[in-house]
Amino acid sequence: MRNLDYVANLIKARDRIFFLTGAGISTESGIPDFRGPEGLYSKYPPYMFEIEFLKREPVRFYKIFLELLNIISAAKPNDGHKLIAKLESLGKVQLVATQNIDGLHQKAGSEKVSELHGNAMKFYCEKCSKNYFLPSVLEMVAASEVPHCNCGGLIRPDVVFFGEPLKEEVLRLSFKEAEESDLFIVCGSSLVVYPAAALPLVALEERIPLVIINKGETQYDKYCSIKIEEPIGAFFLELTQSLGL
Repeated sequence: MRNLDYVANLIKARDRIFFLTGAGISTESGIPDFRGPEGLYSKYPPYMFEIEFLKREPVRFYKIFLELLNIISAAKPNDGHKLIAKLESLGKVQLVATQNIDGLHQKAGSEKVSELHGNAMKFYCEKCSKNYFLPSVLEMVAASEVPHCNCGGLIRPDVVFFGEPLKEEVLRLSFKEAEESDLFIVCGSSLVVYPAAALPLVALEERIPLVIINKGETQYDKYCSIKIEEPIGAFFLELTQSLGL
């Protein structure tokens, strides 16, 4: 049986599918990953994505971050995002837990999304926790380079920087929904960043079929039900056609 048919049959037979998505699903929409040949680390040093860099050099941070936001804002969902959204509309998705901060799942129409690392388009004051959105933050940056709240606090992106823990409620929800799923599909994650990389363990412990679609090895390849090395967009386009969606 072809890999495509195997995955298609799994999806047809399940209605509580848990998706874990990483940078690999968004690189095909033009958003760079961190470690790839043209990734962010090839242009910026890793310390620029640590919380201490924002606090130490906020002007420089926002200059870089707005460059990334321009890329994210222009990006459009690809066939991977679109198929996941279609499956949710059919009532077959338990949850989409994403390591990405680009909001492309929501752009595609998904609503059951757990953003493990936050959302780059959202902001909040680190002092009083007031929420802000991109348009108002852009106005502040244009006026004074660094956005500040009325209370005087620094306004920061609502993302998880290196050196920060994930939000406990988001992580708890993701593990709970993974346990209640009947199919676990990894899309474009190398599964090296914890605690998100521990989520597939739930599938193995609960004997839930585990499908990994990723170019490059992961630590779970030898344990999963099937490993797909094809580009996500192309594979999901074929999968969409095979499912008749």
